[in-house]
Amino acid sequence: MDFKDSQPIYLQITDGIMDQILDGTYPPDGRIPSVREYAAKVEVNANTVMRSYDWLQQQQIIFNRRGIGFFVLHEAPKRIIEMRRNIFFRDEMEYYFNRLASFGITPENLANQYADYLNQKQKR
Repeated sequence: MDFKDSQPIYLQITDGIMDQILDGTYPPDGRIPSVREYAAKVEVNANTVMRSYDWLQQQQIIFNRRGIGFFVLHEAPKRIIEMRRNIFFRDEMEYYFNRLASFGITPENLANQYADYLNQKQKR
């Protein structure tokens, strides 16, 4: 896994795991790799992965069954989408609105482009 310097590695790992939950790699109620397995997979220290798993547990995305492993909570996909949507609106939306305004993109232009994007995505 390629890590960026702009964000702590454990948070980048949590983002990756949440992406894998959303794409079905780790389905609700399914098991995720052990801390050691995941650490070997992404080539980081097991303590870093444990910190990621702790964060995911605090956010009620995964849970631990002692002696068995970590599992995805049934509600995890819904929680992830809600969490990411809130972060987007709180932290990122203003940046994108400023960019749109600086390019002279109107709400109608944006709505049309987004509708076209969704139509193309459905055709795939």
